[in-house]
Amino acid sequence: MSHLLSNEEIVSLNKKRHEKIYKTLLDKDTELLFDDPLENDMVLNMGPQHPATHGVLRVLLRLDGETIIKCVPELGYLHRGYEKIAENCNYHEFIPHTDRLDYLAPLQNNVGYVLAVENAMGISVPERAIWIRTLVSEIARISSHLMAMGATCMDVGALTLLLWTFTEREKLYDIIELMTGARFTTSYTRIGGVANDIDNATLDKLRSWANEFPSEMDNYEKVIHRNRIFIDRMAGIGILEPEKAIALGTTGPVLRGSGIAKDIRKDNPYLVYDQLDFDVITENDCDTWARYMVRVKEMRESIKLIHQILDKMPTGEVNARKANLTLPKKSDIYTNMEDLISDFMLINFGADVPKGQTYTAIESPKGELGYFLVSKGTGMPWKLKFRSPCAGNIQALAYLIEGSMLSDVVAIIGSIDPIMGEADK
Repeated sequence: MSHLLSNEEIVSLNKKRHEKIYKTLLDKDTELLFDDPLENDMVLNMGPQHPATHGVLRVLLRLDGETIIKCVPELGYLHRGYEKIAENCNYHEFIPHTDRLDYLAPLQNNVGYVLAVENAMGISVPERAIWIRTLVSEIARISSHLMAMGATCMDVGALTLLLWTFTEREKLYDIIELMTGARFTTSYTRIGGVANDIDNATLDKLRSWANEFPSEMDNYEKVIHRNRIFIDRMAGIGILEPEKAIALGTTGPVLRGSGIAKDIRKDNPYLVYDQLDFDVITENDCDTWARYMVRVKEMRESIKLIHQILDKMPTGEVNARKANLTLPKKSDIYTNMEDLISDFMLINFGADVPKGQTYTAIESPKGELGYFLVSKGTGMPWKLKFRSPCAGNIQALAYLIEGSMLSDVVAIIGSIDPIMGEADK
């Protein structure tokens, strides 16, 4: 009968079926603790090496048959002490470390970090550099969401989509390599601008890809979004009500999948987002399917943004020239004594940032990525704390999983799209 129903009707029927299951489960006492007598329950360790945990996330589950009655997520298996490392690096030195936070969107991490330092320094950036930063941020968003889409599909058995999304990401990486000189860990931004300008041939190649990508997305959706098994695995599970989503501190697609239209690009515009036309994507169903669909639709919005940026891209310099604050050009270092001295001092001792504290946040693919920077007037930050969207979103995991079936766990984790390198810092 399913082929006679529309996609919306299939999703609606699936939600009603899951609502009946949840009502039965929630009638039971789910406030059991792990130190209670086990009786007929079983404790199951999922991860931290399980592929469906999207990295080194350990999820401790207590099961009554196939029903999860208690869930305890555990982070920390990838802790690298980046916030402490930042206290021992000057501001320029720490840029490559930001690539290793959300390693599916290193360009976004770069942009957020240098914006935080520039806010603390009080320096402005050339117009072309600002537009380029906005461009690479949207490229990073698409790359990250493609990975989220492919991995979520793989988690519930649709392996083909992972291979297809990887194909598109490879095309993007080819373009990123032309832009930055690196494919993955780019370290592209600089305090005061970007590492290098982007030539017109590369921008033309990006425009060509942006013209072709929507048709590829159409093919993806034709294959997967009418698949009854895929919909059954996604729709109606992992319900996160709007009030609970706010209370648990979720941001990004997880929050917007609960119908909350919060997006820093609109609410507190940075870079040139206030000069661009785009919609904040929300879904009101509050389930795993809704969070997945937010990311799918956001990729199309990012394509709209890329076209607008390419049309409006100004000419000019891509780096500010601020003595003792920004790195001079290499060509000037070799020919000018003042620039040579400035480069030597910045590399060895860092730029002296005025005393004070600032908080700078951007809308990363995962949500609100914030940098809280405290300076005591030296060339190194006294404190640099990250507001990791992945760490915040994982706080909702126990609430989403408890009362679900064991097979739902992988789909629910995929709908959060956690990157443990960022969550553990």
